[in-house]
Amino acid sequence: MNNFAFLSTNELLIVLIVGVVLFGGSQLPKLARNLGRAQKELQKGLAEGAKEVDAADADPEASTDS
Repeated sequence: MNNFAFLSTNELLIVLIVGVVLFGGSQLPKLARNLGRAQKELQKGLAEGAKEVDAADADPEASTDS
């Protein structure tokens, strides 16, 4: 699934131009790398949370809330 499906080609070009103007050409690779790392950490955290919820649903007596 394409994350940018709601943007047309012209809109993507405008976003890219604004990014270059705001951050400069040399900073864009660093920004993209950091965004990728942040997305990876977010997905990892969501997966861990889902595993905890599944474990709590499977064994309600093993809850650590009490």
